[in-house]
Formats: sequence, C-alpha cells, structure tokens
Amino acid sequence: MFIVLILTIALIAAVLTSVYFAEIIAHRVGQPYGTLILAIAVTVIEVALIASILLSRSPGSEAVVRDSIFATIMIVCNGIVGVSLLIGAIKHHETVFKPEGSNIALALLITSSTLAFVLPTYTTSTPGPNYTLPQLRGAAVACFILYVTYVYAQTIRHKALFLAPVFDHDIHGSKSHPQPSNQKTIISTLALIVTLLAVIMLAKQLAPFIEVGVQAIGAPHEVVGILIACLVLLPESFTAIRQAIDNKMQNSFNLAFGSGLASVGLTIPVVAILSYMFGITLTLGLDAKSLVFLMLTFILSVMTISMGRATFAQGIIHLVVFAAYLRLSITP
Repeated sequence: MFIVLILTIALIAAVLTSVYFAEIIAHRVGQPYGTLILAIAVTVIEVALIASILLSRSPGSEAVVRDSIFATIMIVCNGIVGVSLLIGAIKHHETVFKPEGSNIALALLITSSTLAFVLPTYTTSTPGPNYTLPQLRGAAVACFILYVTYVYAQTIRHKALFLAPVFDHDIHGSKSHPQPSNQKTIISTLALIVTLLAVIMLAKQLAPFIEVGVQAIGAPHEVVGILIACLVLLPESFTAIRQAIDNKMQNSFNLAFGSGLASVGLTIPVVAILSYMFGITLTLGLDAKSLVFLMLTFILSVMTISMGRATFAQGIIHLVVFAAYLRLSITP
C-alpha cells in the first residue's frame, strides 16, 4: 500500500511538471502548435507502451490496441470535454469556440475510428473481429493520411479555424508576458520529454497493482487498459481544464480531438507493421456495447460543437455518458 501511495504521488508530481513545461512551449510556439505538440508527445510515448505490451504476447495482448485506443476516445471526447465544458461554463456562464475547426477534427476522428474499429466487426474475410493483413494495411494507411490531413489543416491550411476566439478583455485586460527565450524553450522541451516518459513509466509500474485491484472486484481485463489510459492522459487533461478556465475552450477541443486522432492515426500504422513483422493477429472490432457508446459519443459531440457555444448542460451530458461507460466496463 505504501508503494502505491509513493508511486501515485510521484505520478501526480510528474503530471503537474509536464503541464508546466508544456505551457512554456505553447507560449513560445503559440497556438494551435502548443496543443498539437503535447498531444503528439503523449501519443508517441503511449504508442511505445502499447507496442511493448503487444510484443509481450501476454494473455489478452492482441486486444490491447483496441481497448487502449477506444478508452482514449471515450476519455477525451466525454471525460476531458465534459469536465472542460462544465468548469468553463460554471466560471464563464457559457463557453464559446469555433465550430468550423472542431467539425474538421471530429469528422476526421469519426472516419478513422470507423475504419479502425467498426468495420473489422463486419468484414467476412476472417472469422473474428479483425482484418486480414491487406485490409489492415489499407486501414493503417487511411488512418495515417487522415491524421496528416488534420495536422495540415490545423497548422497551415485552416490555422485560424483552430484558434480560440479573442474577447475584448483578452486584449485590454490581460497582461503581456514576454515569450520564453530559445534556451528556455529547448530546456523545457527536453524536460517535457523526460517528464512524459516518467508519467508512462510510473503508469506502467502502477499497472500490476491496478490489475490486482481489477481482479479483486471481478472486472474484465480491459478495465486495466482504461485505467492506464486515464493515467497516461493526465497531462492533457490538466492542460485542457486550464484552457477552459481561461475561457479558451477551443484549445481544450484541440487537445481532446487531436489526442484521439493522434492515438488512432499513429498507433494503427505502427501496430500494423508489428502485426506483419511478427505474425500477430490483432483484435480490432468493437463489441455491440462499445459500438453503441462510440455512436452515442460522436452524435453528442456533433451536437455539442454545432452551435459554437455550450453551457453546463452539455458538460453534464458528456460526463454522464463517460460514467456509464466506466460503470458498464466494470460490470458488463
């Protein structure tokens, strides 16, 4: 118990430290590059963790890709978005954002998620909820193209659509802070990488204790993936909530949807290569319950961002769906 407490305290400290350095980098490079850098950094390390579990060939490892990425989508689209909307609305009455940029990100996330996790359930070339190798290669290429499209749209072609709306008090009431120097930015970048690695390693150290706890309550094995995904996504969660408090809900959406897209668009190509090299058959197709949650989440997300503003009610709806997802994952 004492070891779990120490690991938990160290994890929280690593998360808070990573958020601090991520904010320095974001201030230096500006938005939307800041949120994009944090999303990619966390996802790349998450991909490495998933790949190590996949190559271990432990029981249930063939489904770790599906369970981890699906958990990430549920966490970012319902958990992070829900908390950010609720806190932002409580402080500012309602949150304002640009639906055009969020619509682009959400459409790309819906498409990539469908290709990766919905269609394998209904293909007939294999008996299980998985792709053949040619089908997996095609899905991997498509997911990667969709992610590259998102990065191009966010940073070059339609950059203005992903920037938080500017209010009068932002111009006249806020203090101007000098940009960090190049030296400080480089140091912060290296420190961010180190702290994110620490987050992943600490989460991995906590995983056996989490697994014991999951077994003790008789929950399915995929709950372990959900809890680890929650730990890994802590830096993005803290940053998204901070942005919502500052009335920059657009940045919170960029983090949430961008993290989901990065998780699908970067992980699926990597595991497709590993599947080909090591002859691993991946279980990608979602079951009926998960398909319902995925469909409900995307429908609610479209409704939430369609008007360009949201109140606390939308935040509560997303959090209720997230709570139901967690509850039914523990007792399916």
